[in-house]
Amino acid sequence: MIKQELTYWVTLALIPRMWTKRKNEIYVNCFQHVPQISIIDLFENRSNWEIVGLNEVEKAQFEEAKSQLSNNSFLVEELMAQGYDILPITHEDYPKLLKENLKYNAPTVIYSKGNKSLLQEPSIAIVGSRNADAKSLSFTDNIAKKAVENNKVVVSGFAKGVDRQALDSAVGANGKSIIVLPQGIMTFGSGFKEYFKHITQGRVLVMSTFAPKAPWSVEFAMARNPIIYGMASEIFVAQSDSKGGTWSGVIDGLRKNRPIYVRYPEKNEKNANLLLIQRGAFAVDISGNSLTLSPEEQKTPEQLQKDKLDSDIMSMLNSVEMISVKDIISKLHLDWKGDKMKRYLDNIQQVEKIKVKNRIYYRLKGKAQKGLFDD
Repeated sequence: MIKQELTYWVTLALIPRMWTKRKNEIYVNCFQHVPQISIIDLFENRSNWEIVGLNEVEKAQFEEAKSQLSNNSFLVEELMAQGYDILPITHEDYPKLLKENLKYNAPTVIYSKGNKSLLQEPSIAIVGSRNADAKSLSFTDNIAKKAVENNKVVVSGFAKGVDRQALDSAVGANGKSIIVLPQGIMTFGSGFKEYFKHITQGRVLVMSTFAPKAPWSVEFAMARNPIIYGMASEIFVAQSDSKGGTWSGVIDGLRKNRPIYVRYPEKNEKNANLLLIQRGAFAVDISGNSLTLSPEEQKTPEQLQKDKLDSDIMSMLNSVEMISVKDIISKLHLDWKGDKMKRYLDNIQQVEKIKVKNRIYYRLKGKAQKGLFDD
């Protein structure tokens, strides 16, 4: 791809206050139009703005972006001179798995340095807390080394804790890794020095989806997480809290039916690993071997809470002939409205409602009211 074309791609990617999804939608409209509209024609021919469906705000954004073309041309020249690769979403070296997983949310442009063939190889991501404990780091080391044995690339976010352990274990075992940066690729000077040997050997590739000179930020760190998940065929979770980047990334992956494997925690571990397993992730041991869990272990906290409530209700109904909704709520110390409890009881098969003197009561099915001369 020629420098001029790359300049326009970088200009599209750097348009501020426009979602990546929208940028990709605009280019898809260019691609599908007959005749096809090139990335250069998109900017230079204003009549194309109507064709691809730009609104008035977007037209103003493109107008502003055009004023940055000369600056972006110098930026592209600087990147190329320093050995960086610029990969628009249409480039043959752009990671196919990332497009498959993120679709319209895939980065419009990727900046990279290193062996681009790694972007197409089978890969895994090992994710987890920055403050991971010894068990989680041992798990990470085991999984990374197993990935190397299976000739898979390890994707790392380069944060301390699990990310750095995954990277260092992979390259330490003479394996391959992709570093996904939470900053612009031109600001990673010390990192390039540290991993220079591995990069020149073709075993490490560094990539970023942010403006090349952008510094690290919390916002970029959060925005990088979906890229890590999107770059991996399989995701292994060493340690997760019940909120934060690891948790949200795994929950999103489970919604999309991604293969996610979570280290089964030992007793008294203070993490959310078991919660993720109960929400559908596969449980594995510290070596990454699959575990078979009992039905009880697989229940979510919501299911366990419901089971306890059902048990409490059944125990109460077993001790009385019949009882009102109001009394059930009172005895169980629930902050529920009567209608909510009625709907809940209607869904328990063993429970039935009866009417006595125009009042509704509940009892166990088949449990008759005692007569005057019954014991």
